[in-house]
Amino acid sequence: MNISTNISSGKKVHQTTVRVRFGDTDPYGIVYFVSYFRYCHRAIEEFLRSCGLKPEETFKNVQEGFGLPIVEAWGRFRRPSRYGDLLRIETRIQEIRHKAIIFRFEFYPEEGTELLAEGTANLLAIDRAWKVKELPEGLKKAFCR
Repeated sequence: MNISTNISSGKKVHQTTVRVRFGDTDPYGIVYFVSYFRYCHRAIEEFLRSCGLKPEETFKNVQEGFGLPIVEAWGRFRRPSRYGDLLRIETRIQEIRHKAIIFRFEFYPEEGTELLAEGTANLLAIDRAWKVKELPEGLKKAFCR
């Protein structure tokens, strides 16, 4: 997996490269839709690391008493990707709300510009009792650096 980060137009865009594995495909060798959501989660983890955050302490932070489960995900699959392809995922924060953060993903061939797939994932801040809470200030600051 190759990782790079760019800042353009004031919005951070993080790039993660993943190779399509045999287990990520359907019987026809095309990426199975569920695999894109696994790729998105991996891209979120790498985005967090690029902000100086540890995913294992961000998705579930026992010490500070918050979690960030994914409560909604959306995807559109425009062109097929196949076993062995190298994909570039561009990840950015689409929106930061008081209690949630929405990530946006765009999938391209490693060296190309044709949009293969796109999607979003909404993460909601919760407390120890699984009640919705405000996003911790430390997270907001890390995302806005």
